[in-house]
Amino acid sequence: MRSLKNTFLSILFLIPLIASAQMSIKGKVIDKNSQSPLPGVNVVVKGTTNGAVTDFDGIYMISKVNVGDVLIFSFIGYNTLEIPVSSDADINVELVESAESLEEVVLIGYGSVQKEDATGSVELLKAEDFNQGAMVSADQLLTGKVAGVRITTNGGQPDAAPNIRIRGGASLNANNNPLIVIDGVPVDNTNPAGVNNPLSLINPNDIESFSILKDASSTAIYGSRASNGVIIITTKKGSSGEPQYNLSTNVALGTVTKTIDVMDGPTFANFIEEYHPDYASLLGVVENGERVIYDTDWQDAIYRTSVSTDVNFSVRANLGKKVPFRGSYGYTKNQGVVKRNDYERFTLSLKLTPTFFDEHLKVDVNFKSLYSNKNAIDEGGALGGVVNMDPTKPIYDNSADNRFGGFYQPTYIDYDDNDEPLFLRLAGQWNPVALLKQRKRPERVYKILGNVEFDYKMHFLPELRAVLNLGLEASQARIREQYTDNSLATYQFNQNDSNINTNYLFNPGINYKESQNITNQTMDAYLVYTKEFEGLIKKFDIQGGYAYQNFKNDGTKEEYRYNTTTGLRELIIDTSNPNNRYFNELNLQSFFGRTNINIDDTYLITLSMRADGSSLFTEDNRWGYFPAAALGWKLNEYDVFDNSNFINELKIRLGWGKTGQQDITGAVGFYPSIPLFEAGSATSQYLAGYALYSAKPYNGDLTWEKTTTYNAGIDFNLFENSLISGSFDAFYRETSDLLASVPVAPGQGLTDTFVKNVGKTESKGFEFNTSFKPINNENTKLEFYGNLGYSKAEVTDLKDVSRISDKDSGIPTGTGVRIAYHVVGYEPYAAWVFKQLYDSDGNPIHGAFADFNGDGTVDNDDRYYIPMRPNWTFGYGLNFSYKNLDLSTSFRGQYGGQVYNTAKLKAGWIDKAKPGNSNSLSNVLDFYSGAADPNFVNIQGNVPFSDYFLEDASFIRCENIVLTYNFNNLIKNARLRVSGSVNNAFIITKYNGQDPENFNAIDNNFYPRPRTFVLGLNLDF
Repeated sequence: MRSLKNTFLSILFLIPLIASAQMSIKGKVIDKNSQSPLPGVNVVVKGTTNGAVTDFDGIYMISKVNVGDVLIFSFIGYNTLEIPVSSDADINVELVESAESLEEVVLIGYGSVQKEDATGSVELLKAEDFNQGAMVSADQLLTGKVAGVRITTNGGQPDAAPNIRIRGGASLNANNNPLIVIDGVPVDNTNPAGVNNPLSLINPNDIESFSILKDASSTAIYGSRASNGVIIITTKKGSSGEPQYNLSTNVALGTVTKTIDVMDGPTFANFIEEYHPDYASLLGVVENGERVIYDTDWQDAIYRTSVSTDVNFSVRANLGKKVPFRGSYGYTKNQGVVKRNDYERFTLSLKLTPTFFDEHLKVDVNFKSLYSNKNAIDEGGALGGVVNMDPTKPIYDNSADNRFGGFYQPTYIDYDDNDEPLFLRLAGQWNPVALLKQRKRPERVYKILGNVEFDYKMHFLPELRAVLNLGLEASQARIREQYTDNSLATYQFNQNDSNINTNYLFNPGINYKESQNITNQTMDAYLVYTKEFEGLIKKFDIQGGYAYQNFKNDGTKEEYRYNTTTGLRELIIDTSNPNNRYFNELNLQSFFGRTNINIDDTYLITLSMRADGSSLFTEDNRWGYFPAAALGWKLNEYDVFDNSNFINELKIRLGWGKTGQQDITGAVGFYPSIPLFEAGSATSQYLAGYALYSAKPYNGDLTWEKTTTYNAGIDFNLFENSLISGSFDAFYRETSDLLASVPVAPGQGLTDTFVKNVGKTESKGFEFNTSFKPINNENTKLEFYGNLGYSKAEVTDLKDVSRISDKDSGIPTGTGVRIAYHVVGYEPYAAWVFKQLYDSDGNPIHGAFADFNGDGTVDNDDRYYIPMRPNWTFGYGLNFSYKNLDLSTSFRGQYGGQVYNTAKLKAGWIDKAKPGNSNSLSNVLDFYSGAADPNFVNIQGNVPFSDYFLEDASFIRCENIVLTYNFNNLIKNARLRVSGSVNNAFIITKYNGQDPENFNAIDNNFYPRPRTFVLGLNLDF
């Protein structure tokens, strides 16, 4: 009995000890819908700071937990869940997405909106939607991903300039680029000197999302800079939980996919002997008394397999458990596939989002800095030279009498009036390898982009917020072009020496210098009042404010040339501008307002107004006024759809709005409306020592270019788990008071052309994008997506002129010769060409063109217009995942349009191989392989304007294929992703040249887009 009693008492004594003992609780958190793990979920014991964050498998563990404690599970975008601890058993949790997060949040001008409540044509692209692979610039992430957005780079350079057009652009000569807004700062349209791609100045790894605003009802709030659409870039934010680290790196190998089909050495020798036997003696070189025929592949000589690397490290944390913070550092070393074309970039990014006064004051601090260094190459000389250079000649010449640093260079003797040898001159083709290696042109840029935004919710009236955004974008550019010893470009005739063997000299050293500083100051200040109601009107908000931007561009340019008197390379002094300085300033000021009304969660109304003032215009024409209105009708809110398993979302949108355009700085400078004078180089004979001044052209009547857009759209989300979703938009756009550079009548102006408000264009089109997710479960996901855009414009009025030539359509057949025009009744940028005639076998008849008017003479009256830019663009692909394996593909392309094949023009005719006055042979396209037509004897008269040189620009390009494997349990609390990808895998096209994708449709000295193979590692811990 005693033993049992003692045992019973012991148990009674231990019960409270057991009840109060602390223990460890662990478990797994998953998404209830997808059943996939949720990393980063905050798990905390209620009323304490004791907690943990789930790892990449959704696993958590908390120690020192008591029975009766309550665990709080919270995660952004999900409903917070509280679960009491009743035992030491594992607590597994399924979190449900909150109602608000079920719809994506998209940024709009000076605010954000749930995607389901958006009334305008707005697209959201998130990180999981981006193109993958070796990405140098932000534009590469979204190429081909958004309907109606055409992004075309100028080639395959590491920082190739992108031409971004949303719905085709609205202007003729004014700026057609969309407005880019990065973390609240509208960036400058002027690139720093030496920078081709402004979007390479932000690290793609820092970007969280893009919001693309396409119609006027969504862009009008940005006014003067939004006629061509808006792209809002948001960078990644900090964390509210435990620190999270990311280290990513990749190595990329790039190769040239297609070269121009020119003849090799033996083929070219055979060609010369067959067609130009009198010049066979010029083939090859004489070595040791014998003629040697080389077989040099000049394209292969300047191209290389590029090796590029990219390393990024970032940390997300909650500093002092009060300040969400993210910092990142990135380093990119990118080789171009053309030798010596190297690009290096260092980036630093910081983001802080603290709150104060019980979250009444939110502060968003962004800071980005960048340093880039690029060695720019002479693309025209190198890329053009490899096509023309005689393949029977060698690259190098190490003979004792070589003057050019060991490089072979064709030369010929220049004789004086007495037929005495005077000087050994360079022949028509310059060694392209020497052009690359004997010149250095480092282009360095330092840039910062930052802003601080204060968002204060009034204590006395929480529905009222005051927002102040202060931003600065500043860059410093330095360029220094220098030639090495014995470089071809500095080879000069020494007039003081009569001996042909010694009367030459080289003048290496500095050839060009530029120093530039650009600043862009931004201030936005506005009030927002938001009120929710229980009645018919569910939500009402109104905002109004003031925006200020000031742009300054201050720099100097120094050019150095050979002085025949001193024999030295000296700085050129412009007597009218002795400091070689340039300075431009542009000021924009605006007032804006907007209201959104939600009626019964079914009807949405948006009204906005913006007044813009620009320093480009005189006071009488300075201000433009741009209203907009949009309606949304959410059909899925009707009772009939409450129990529907078919329709999740069905919304109709209607929009109208006006936007303005004032940026013609690229065409005529920053002061087109102001009478200014500039100092001349001569001095007055009556006022000794005083320079004469001449008036600069100006037009005081310039006013705003105005664009009115009508838009109708429908958004849909169908079946369970959003099986099918997407949108369709149709638009009509009219632009009036076009700002364009037009001819000036003789005697009526100070220049041949100048800017005027000249007329109208109209465009129409549609856009469709969709997503189909047939499989979506815990282990397997499969998604197909696609987009299609159509846009067609027409010039309807140019006032007193019938057409305007486009400066970007020059062809290499003479100085200032252009082939594209903006013509009334036709699409902008239409080629003016002759109709080529062909024989019964389909071969072109040289010099034979259609006589359309039947007057017996073929002249300019028989030329016709053909649009060069495509009307159709599209993109599609798939995303597939099975457990830890992910596969994605992305395709894009265009249908229609034309591209002018200048290789045929420059090297596609038989007589091209004959020497001119330099006794050097020029390579041509390979007539034997069919790259050129032997019927073309020469290029004279009307031949360069034949539509024979225009080819179909349609293509389908495989943008990337990416395979990724996730090692979720490789290291505790860490996940490693290993990926292999290929970018620009292949292209399907009928075009015979190198690449049909060329924004200006002139394929001339094209820098080939490489095929890139990428191995990537990404570690989260």
